[in-house]
Amino acid sequence: MNDSSTIQLRIDATLVPRQATLDGFVDVVGDTRGIHLRELEPLTTVVVQTHNSRYRLVMTGGTSAIVQGGKFFADPTPARIDGSGFGGSVLKTAWIGVGLRMEIFANDQRIITSPVLDVRLEQRPAASVH
Repeated sequence: MNDSSTIQLRIDATLVPRQATLDGFVDVVGDTRGIHLRELEPLTTVVVQTHNSRYRLVMTGGTSAIVQGGKFFADPTPARIDGSGFGGSVLKTAWIGVGLRMEIFANDQRIITSPVLDVRLEQRPAASVH
């Protein structure tokens, strides 16, 4: 009589995309073009083109902005730009990156955009001196 028993663990191999891991996210974001919001002067305008919409962000300090564009911001709306990510739980804060989804908090709700196709600073008109 054999009193030993064999325990077989069933392991379901679920592959996680590299970008969904912290190391993978850091690698991808490190090579991605983007804008650091905390480096911008107040009243700098950032234009973000996503797959589905165009947003105009007038930065008011730090990550605070007046946002207009997309279906949620028909009118200029005070908001906080939290950063960019792949739409999961990892986020690069205070940054908008091409290929990532911008996360905006406004009107007590979080908006996650479609992937960013382009992000640029809008040129200010030259000041005239009289």
